[in-house]
Amino acid sequence: MTLFIGLQALLPQHLLSRAIGWLAFLQHPAWLKTLLIKAFMWSYGISLDEAQIKDPAAFDHFNHFFTRALEEGARPLAPSHWVSPADGTLSQRGPIESGAIIQAKGRGYDVIELLAGASEEADPFNHGSFATVYLSPRDYHRIHMPISGQLQWTRYVPGDLFAVNEATTAGVDKLFARNERLVCYFTTAEGPVVLVLVGAIIVAGIETVWGGVESPAPGAIRERVWANNDGPVFSAGDEVGRFFLGSTVVMLTTQPNLNWSKDSGGTIKVNASLAD
Repeated sequence: MTLFIGLQALLPQHLLSRAIGWLAFLQHPAWLKTLLIKAFMWSYGISLDEAQIKDPAAFDHFNHFFTRALEEGARPLAPSHWVSPADGTLSQRGPIESGAIIQAKGRGYDVIELLAGASEEADPFNHGSFATVYLSPRDYHRIHMPISGQLQWTRYVPGDLFAVNEATTAGVDKLFARNERLVCYFTTAEGPVVLVLVGAIIVAGIETVWGGVESPAPGAIRERVWANNDGPVFSAGDEVGRFFLGSTVVMLTTQPNLNWSKDSGGTIKVNASLAD
């Protein structure tokens, strides 16, 4: 374990993340809020050319800026069977082999660990496919549907809050199955699809379009189930949620041998072709 990872393990991860979260929603004094936004834009080379709001001072608070909406047409829907759920780096993608998902070279984790559920939920994915998209601080931070589907249930899983960058994915065992996360299970014409929104250090929360802010807290797993097939329905490309500060999305499908449009390690945009 590197010094960087060791220091993260010693930090009060949840307390630090909640404190950053409080600061990120600060509206007054306005000059401080705008200064934070401009400093962040300068540090990460962020442009507002594609954003609906062009003036940094016009955002209500830092998280309003961080989860900024884009102009209409900024992310056109590709005519592909599967599209990317997020802007970022396609850090890994490929087959799920006997329930094992690749995290980084020499490291992996199991579907059942990621879902934190029963084997009957995980087993259909054990020979399917997965894609992992890492959202850096400069990326667009809204999450969209990779394929049309209907939400059946969600599961908030408390956990660690390690960073999810290249160093930690290479150095922390079972990172995405250890970190705090929100599991979202959909039914689609191609079978079950899961989107897992993975939290990380200084991620102040996850918000969904159906339930608002998913209040993170240590303790028991929290579930929500839609009975009688009355969960919200989404078309491919529809927004499903957003991160307050950056993190990672893992997509699981029961479909094997997808014809991938992008190689691992490359950048990708929301609604761009992921696979046919």
